[in-house]
Amino acid sequence: MEYTLIRSNRKSISIQVKNGDVIVRAPMRAPVRTIESFLLSKEEWILAVSEKQKEQALKYPEPTAEEIKALKKQAREYILPRLEHYSALMGLYPSDIKINSAKKRFGSCSAKNSINFSCLLMRYPQEAIDYVIVHELAHIKHKNHGREFYMLIESVLFDWRKRAKLLRE
Repeated sequence: MEYTLIRSNRKSISIQVKNGDVIVRAPMRAPVRTIESFLLSKEEWILAVSEKQKEQALKYPEPTAEEIKALKKQAREYILPRLEHYSALMGLYPSDIKINSAKKRFGSCSAKNSINFSCLLMRYPQEAIDYVIVHELAHIKHKNHGREFYMLIESVLFDWRKRAKLLRE
């Protein structure tokens, strides 16, 4: 099995599968035979993750620049009014709102209460989008994912768990 080895001052071996590439992170002094033995023991997992990533890539292909532009327009039209609705409901107002094309995060809230949303959210059901909106608004009050944070979300969306699950499907 081909892999990229990255050695660093760490204590354990880890494996990452990214776009079909296997990346192994290992301690500086870990013997190659130990690394390869670890890789061999995780072969089924690596193949399963790789296959799942291929399926996801087929299901959600990389959007073109034209598609990004359309998704951003669609996001502004849907997210901004919903954000106003939930802001009024929760009494929480962001300092700024941006729509970007982030691939790793659906939304984020800065320390200064500026909220970013990925236009790629528009590929998901409205229930899931509303969950992300409420989730990010809740970060204005709670800057963590503690108990109070989720209690606030639940006070607005009693079925938030089901909605969050839609984002992982």
